[in-house]
Order: sequence, then structure tokens, then C-alpha cells
Amino acid sequence: MSNEAKHISVLLNECIENLNIKPDGIYVDGTLGLGGHSEQILKRLDTGRLIGIDRDESAIRRTGERLAKYADKMTLVHGNFCDVSQILDELGVDAVDGMLFDLGVSSPQLDEAERGFSYMNDAPLDMRMDTTCGLTAAQWLAQASEPDIARVLRDYGEERFAAKIARAICRTREETPIERTAQLAELIARTVPKNKNDSAQHPATRSFQAIRIQVNGELDELKRALSAAGSLLAPDGVLAVISFHSLEDRIVKRFLDAGAHPDKAVDSRIALPADAFAPALWTDLRRIKPSVEECEANPRARSAVLRTAQRTEALWSESVTDADKRKGGRR
Repeated sequence: MSNEAKHISVLLNECIENLNIKPDGIYVDGTLGLGGHSEQILKRLDTGRLIGIDRDESAIRRTGERLAKYADKMTLVHGNFCDVSQILDELGVDAVDGMLFDLGVSSPQLDEAERGFSYMNDAPLDMRMDTTCGLTAAQWLAQASEPDIARVLRDYGEERFAAKIARAICRTREETPIERTAQLAELIARTVPKNKNDSAQHPATRSFQAIRIQVNGELDELKRALSAAGSLLAPDGVLAVISFHSLEDRIVKRFLDAGAHPDKAVDSRIALPADAFAPALWTDLRRIKPSVEECEANPRARSAVLRTAQRTEALWSESVTDADKRKGGRR
């Protein structure tokens, strides 16, 4: 069975319903993948336009072929969703009616052993979402210091044996390069105390997630993309973000909460008039989990969280959202 046939878009109906597609609207799918969400948006467009972005060249190629019948209202761009401001500027687009970010690694990337994302199959230890640039996971492990490896495993994987695993990696690489997924997975399995293993989870799960996040700069890019979305969405435009682990979801939640409730950023003991606060940037914040039925049909949906918010008419202010300053984006 092909990856296309196996792929099931997570929270598909909930995303489309909350994006409230306008037939003449402009929408951005910042993480195109195989285009499951984009296809449903395109079906609802008349004179509107979809701009699909993905850092994975193979995703752009395959989705372009699969959705070729929508070519007249679809623009696909090989790029990073954190650069959405620059991408839209180059396309002559000033504002959009909706943005979707489906975070993390896609099903095809997990299923293609040669991409090196999974410990389930032996393959080169790559893990790059964009294979045209950047260090591979093997290259990063070869040059990172023991404290840096431990920090990444702890902060990005919430791995309680981070220091122990980092020490084992550094000792092993002194004798032989760590270049294969199976090699790394076996090293971690040997290092983590057997009586401490979570029987429902492979001992390498957290470490593989952490290294992937580090190699692709995922959390920093998410912060930049969120800030860009706030400045590019038209009034009443909707931001929809699907995350698959607590690190991502925490960033999205804090970003939206800060923009929706700017008064909470001020010490409650300080008496200030109501008009002293910046106006709210977001309204109608929602948190949606997959149904039991969806999780049974698609086990990868179990950890998913969809957060949506509607943009107000307030002028964009990055200081209110506590987001990282964008590089080169419009105000």
C-alpha cells in the first residue's frame, strides 16, 4: 500500500469546520504534507486561493501531482512555514483569511525508512525534513558536546535518563561513528535501565523526538510562524494549529492566551484603568481533541491537540504576545 493510501489527516473535519472557509478567501497550509487538509480547503474554494508550503521537496512534488486538478487556485512553495511572511510578500499577498499548521513529522516521513526518523527500521540517521540543507542527526551527534546532547534530550524529549544516554553516545562515538537509526536505538535501549522502561513505549522514542526537534529547529520555527500568522491574518481570520506533543502545544497555548488576555501579563496588584491594556489580538480560543472513533481508526491521532483562534481587528503587537521577534517580517 502506498504512503498516499495509508495517510489519514488528523482532525480533518474539525480543522475545516473551524477555519470557516470562504469561497473567495485566501488560505495558507504551512505544513502541506500529502495535502489532506489542503484538499478539503480547495474543494470549498470558488475564486479563492490556497498557498501550500512545505520544507520537504517530495511533499511538494507528490501533492502537486495528486491535487493537479486544483492547479488554477493552488500555489505550492518549497519553503519553511516560519518564513511565511517573506513567502506571501513574494507572492504579492498582504493578508489571508486562514492559516493551518499541522506540526511534527508526517506519516510518509515516518514510513519512509531512508529518511531516518524512525527507530523501527534501520536506515541512515538523517531526520532532516528538508534534505537539501542542514546537518543530519548523525552529523549533529558527532559534533555536539555531551552537555548539549543531554540538554536536548531533557528539554525536547523530556527524557529522564538524558545525562546517561548522552554519556553513552559520547563514549560510543569515540570508537565508532553513530550513523544508523538501529545503532542509536540499540545504544539507548542498552543504556536505559530495563526495569525503568515504559512497556508501552520504545526506550528510544523520547530521544528520537528530541534529536529530530533539534536537527530541524522545530520549536524556534514554530514561534516565528505563530508571530507571522498574527500579523498576516485579516480581521476574523482563523489560525488553526495541530500539535502532537506537550512542548509544541505549550508554545501555542501561551502564544494565544497572551494575545487574547493582554491584561494577564500585568501584575494584578497594580491598579490600572481598563484602557491601559492593549486590545486583545485573539478571540474565540478553542482546544479540540480527536474523537474516540478517530483514535481507533488512526492511532497517530491519540496525542493530537487542535487549537484555533480568530483574529480581532486590533493592530498587531508582538510585545503583547511575548513571541520571538520575526526576522524581516512586516509589522
